[in-house]
Amino acid sequence: MPTNDSQASAPPSTDWADFRLLMPITKRWAYLDHAAVAPLPAPTRDALVEWLADASENGSANYLAWKQGLVDLRRLSGEFIGAAEDEIALVGSTTMGINYVSEGFPWKPGDNVVLRDDEFPSNQYPWMHLASRGVEVRRIPISADRSDLEQLLAAVDSRTKIVALSWVVYSNGWRHDLAAFADAVHRRGALLFVDAIQGLGVFPINVEDSTIDFLAADGHKWLLGPEGAGILYVRREHLNLLRPMNVGWNSVKRQHDFQSIVLDFKETGERYEGGSPNIVGFRGLLNSMGLLSKYPREEIARRICETTDYACERLKSRGARIFSDRTPERKSGILSFDLPGVDPDAFRRRCFEAGIMLSCRAGRLRISPHVYNNADDIDRLIEVLNS
Repeated sequence: MPTNDSQASAPPSTDWADFRLLMPITKRWAYLDHAAVAPLPAPTRDALVEWLADASENGSANYLAWKQGLVDLRRLSGEFIGAAEDEIALVGSTTMGINYVSEGFPWKPGDNVVLRDDEFPSNQYPWMHLASRGVEVRRIPISADRSDLEQLLAAVDSRTKIVALSWVVYSNGWRHDLAAFADAVHRRGALLFVDAIQGLGVFPINVEDSTIDFLAADGHKWLLGPEGAGILYVRREHLNLLRPMNVGWNSVKRQHDFQSIVLDFKETGERYEGGSPNIVGFRGLLNSMGLLSKYPREEIARRICETTDYACERLKSRGARIFSDRTPERKSGILSFDLPGVDPDAFRRRCFEAGIMLSCRAGRLRISPHVYNNADDIDRLIEVLNS
């Protein structure tokens, strides 16, 4: 391992060496951008290639087997978040899941929804779109590097129906205590929606124990899946609360009886799935989640936090300013920093030319390593900084 002038203790790379071998991206890139779009593991790639061959050679002859993959994905998704599979809907994106909740909720004029004003756009625009229905959107200013949820709770009143919150803040990696916050929201008579895309696949979560009401997440970040395949969780007691959107043949109980037209919704989350599913995308997500499910979530979280801790110390030794809270209960796989006197976009371009992927968010640099990343990947980043 390259030497450095930091006192950091590099995270061990041998524990996850086998996983790293499953990631073809490592042959060329130090890929530190999983909070944006993740690369696919080799087993997922192979599963998609196999499906493409099947679809091109056999058409829909094996469609029933493909549909079984959707059943398996709902079950596995439920296991990932501590939910029953009938509380899971397979959706095309986090945005789609948010819209199913925002548009399906039985709003009345004068109701309001409360959220941070620095949420990712997809967790703002769907709620803002409700203004035409007389719903007030309370976007609460939060310090860029803090997360004082008391400010959100102070904005909740008797007309607040939903509080929307990201599990992990996309710009700086602040991780929220969802269980405590859900309890506080419920005591005020509101429901909690969670955008889980920046935490799902890294940290353990149990929506039943945390009493989360709604949750959505796409699979193309920490779950290492393809874009266009995600999940929506609706607590069973709320299944009849949301008006189904995107209603189609797949929404009803007798979905394959095309001659008998009866609008009789399924009594599960599938009622929100509507039309024909993204078979190939969900197949990829199933394979990636299956790979991650072989490892305890606590070990995944520990590995990722160790790697970001190492990156934090190495960057600080080179004069970087860290803007992510690194206390144990708040840290995540996202590390936000800047380099005084260095233009973030210019540095990102230099990294790209050197085979290192990272992002710029909120005017700062952002890295987000996964379990297969090791100290060598971080050291490559530091070498660019040294140059």
